[in-house]
Amino acid sequence: MKLALVVPGGVDRTGEFRVIPVLLALIERLARKHEVHVFALHQEAAADRWQLAGATVHNIGHGWTRLRAIATIRTEHRRAPFDLVHAIFSGSCSLVAVAAAKLLRLPSLVHVAGGELVALHEIDYGGRRKWKGRLREAVVLRGADVITAASAPIIDSLQALGVEAQRVPLGVDLRAWPPLAPRERSAKQARLLHVASLNRVKDQPTLLRALAALVDMGLDFEMDIVGEDTLQGEMQRLARQLGLEHHVRFHGFKTQRELRPIMESADLLVMSSLHEAGPLVLLEAAVAGVPAVGTAVGHFAEWSPSAALAVPVRDWDALANAIHRMLADEELRLRLARAAQRRAMLEDADCTVQAFQALYPQHTSLAAR
Repeated sequence: MKLALVVPGGVDRTGEFRVIPVLLALIERLARKHEVHVFALHQEAAADRWQLAGATVHNIGHGWTRLRAIATIRTEHRRAPFDLVHAIFSGSCSLVAVAAAKLLRLPSLVHVAGGELVALHEIDYGGRRKWKGRLREAVVLRGADVITAASAPIIDSLQALGVEAQRVPLGVDLRAWPPLAPRERSAKQARLLHVASLNRVKDQPTLLRALAALVDMGLDFEMDIVGEDTLQGEMQRLARQLGLEHHVRFHGFKTQRELRPIMESADLLVMSSLHEAGPLVLLEAAVAGVPAVGTAVGHFAEWSPSAALAVPVRDWDALANAIHRMLADEELRLRLARAAQRRAMLEDADCTVQAFQALYPQHTSLAAR
């Protein structure tokens, strides 16, 4: 089969910086059996093409991006026909994919992987904040031949809109990110880890206030925060205001190779997001033998309480108590770590590709009739 895969980015030509690891794992596995062309809307400012993970990446670039993306897909289709158009993320990616598929009389698949279905007005986040976004999602979700999403909460959100969807988690590449058995804590001082871009939807103020509460409880800990800073130092200033300068270290962006030793040294992953379809880092932590506490979104909502602990969003007090509970009960911490690792390994990158490939023949055969 010849596949058109539409993505926002995450496919940098280096294969290391500005990439989405699960996306690279998906592309590499699809490319083993199919001819894969990746249409990246915003990877680089200028239009270009390169090879990555066995696929051809067509970078669309800035300026009339959606129209030029559709035109680029049509041009490649004329060279040799596609069998199917597949979008990872809804929003603009899926609008391009569904429109191109309709024009070319091809089937389309849409994977909802971000904030396309939410409206968080207080932080200007989500695909349903404005009428144009709601209209776009209605057109995309009604026009796609099949809809998938990474976690049960997103499936529930789609069902509430009257849209049938299938759960397909974006799993970890176990070759690039090998499993490591859960480990007992080796030091009195707890090692906490948070991996996410510093931005509004990840809600680091709730995280930092929870850490301040842990200081008041007398907990001895260090927190490593890994992720690109999009807030121009705002979280670092808040950490100082809360008296956390001796407890929190901001590392900025790290590649997967740089992140791995930090992950392996952690006793607990802590996430504070207002919304997640995943997150991937929960799966990565689980594979690396690290249990997690987080807000009740995405996989955290699915896994709690048997494989993670989840608390209400924006509730820093509950988050602090959950962290304290996990670190005070080593049997609980290790039990959740083992359960999380089993889940993550059962739904790895190979499982993701198998699930998508099982859907492809069904819809290409329908299009051929």
